[in-house]
Amino acid sequence: MSENPEHDQPMPLVSHLTELRTRLLRCVAVIFLIFAGLFSFAQQIYTLVSAPLRDHLPANATMIATDVASPFLTPFKLTMIVALFLAIPFILQQIWGFIAPGLYRHEKRIAIPLLVSSILLFYAGMAFAYFLVFPLMFKFFAAATPAGVAMMTDIANYLDFVMTLFFAFGVAFEIPVAVVLLVWIGVVDVKYLKKIRPYVIIGCFVVGMILTPPDIFSQTLLAVPMWLLFEIGVLCGSLIRKRSAHDETADDHNDQPPATQP
Repeated sequence: MSENPEHDQPMPLVSHLTELRTRLLRCVAVIFLIFAGLFSFAQQIYTLVSAPLRDHLPANATMIATDVASPFLTPFKLTMIVALFLAIPFILQQIWGFIAPGLYRHEKRIAIPLLVSSILLFYAGMAFAYFLVFPLMFKFFAAATPAGVAMMTDIANYLDFVMTLFFAFGVAFEIPVAVVLLVWIGVVDVKYLKKIRPYVIIGCFVVGMILTPPDIFSQTLLAVPMWLLFEIGVLCGSLIRKRSAHDETADDHNDQPPATQP
């Protein structure tokens, strides 16, 4: 017997669009509510984000603002980005609520862990960048500053720089989820992933060179976790395939017609 979605009644297109609009408005409302609550702490938030650089500035050196409006607009922009990051669980919950009625029960069993793990891994990637990568990277930059050059970074440029790295590390930490999804939907198999492991390792270091500053520390600190996360994804993918094969065998056994009595 084939498994059908829990809600197999088709919905009109207008109803889908109306529900999508409602969920989008909820996401926007939550982002602005979080932003409103954080706005009064905008300066403190920027101070916290800029701490890894300020801790390694030379004595009597400070960050600077080269644009007239930067002292206000840069913390404002950062607070909006923080509000968006904090709203990610709610946004994904709304996306899940929109697509879940069309999924099969066995698809929901794997989709929910993937959804939760993707959120946690994204935040873990950002934390890894902030607490480990940034201190080592800025320490290296401060030590490499030529004599007679004052290291005084513009606050707007610093924000763009760290947001790029936050996003890069957050996405890089999603590799296990991506690998599991590719194995689950049958795009690749575990044997093929193991076969291309050397190319994946090289690709991790290439991505590290592209997404991080040109220093060996930050490149390695992105490439090595990407490789390890790939291995975790391969391991999880192999477990999922074994579980899927076991479930298919059980389903085939249950679908066999009963034996007739002689």
